[in-house]
Amino acid sequence: MGSIDLNQVKALLFTPGTRPERFAKAEATAADGVIIDLEDAVGPGDKDSARSGVADWLRRRGAPSRKDFLVCLRVNSVYTRAGLRDLLAVAELTEAGHAPDVLMMPKVESAQEIELASRHLRGAVPLLCLIESAAGLEQAVAIAGAPSVRGLAFGGVDLAADLRCTFAWEPLLAARSRVVQAAASRGLGVLDVPFLDIQDGAGLTAECARAKAMGFNGKLAIHPGQVEAIAAAFTPTVEEVEFARGVLGAYEAAKGGVCTYRGKMIDEPVVASARQVLARARA
Repeated sequence: MGSIDLNQVKALLFTPGTRPERFAKAEATAADGVIIDLEDAVGPGDKDSARSGVADWLRRRGAPSRKDFLVCLRVNSVYTRAGLRDLLAVAELTEAGHAPDVLMMPKVESAQEIELASRHLRGAVPLLCLIESAAGLEQAVAIAGAPSVRGLAFGGVDLAADLRCTFAWEPLLAARSRVVQAAASRGLGVLDVPFLDIQDGAGLTAECARAKAMGFNGKLAIHPGQVEAIAAAFTPTVEEVEFARGVLGAYEAAKGGVCTYRGKMIDEPVVASARQVLARARA
């Protein structure tokens, strides 16, 4: 579990849990992983069959063709019967050595939910928690510090409905900042909400740039056509990498003292940011 670093994830692609023929196809995209969805993408009458089909696929799946490609499973809320059945199924898969790489927990509103899931999974599966309600937003820092949590994701669509605001950048700006802050307080990865207009490539690129500037390290995708743009947007540019290397070189030459590079003062916080840029570039 400790080898998975969601800070380096740029794009995760959703696919319905009812479409097993699509699961492996995500590896052909630029996505860092696939999210097999048992929640919103599966109707109430299909929950049991989808869960069974996904479990069978996980038991049969071989090694991924791409190193570090993640298989993430989004289950239903633990406050629902479907979610409890999902959790039991994942616990059984984990005991048999067939667990998903990451478990996405939806509509998380308290650290207690995560403690319950982690206890059943014996801490063996990293958790990615969706913050998508006012209650979850209020408890975001506590959720980030709960056992096995490796990342947070901003569930802006559900959150906008709960907050009774428009699903747009400005009305959700404070909420986005809160999720980024909570993730940063624990050193976790943090992923932005999917961009819903799959035809608006320019809009997607612009929103990715805003999210990156805020501190998100990646974004969720709902269509394969979005993945390349997301991955490119969250990959440091050549200019950013060159500047980061220059910062580190100047700092080393100054033997850790305050210095300047290209007319800008360089101290430890600037150096920390430069190291983060280079880590993302390597990933």
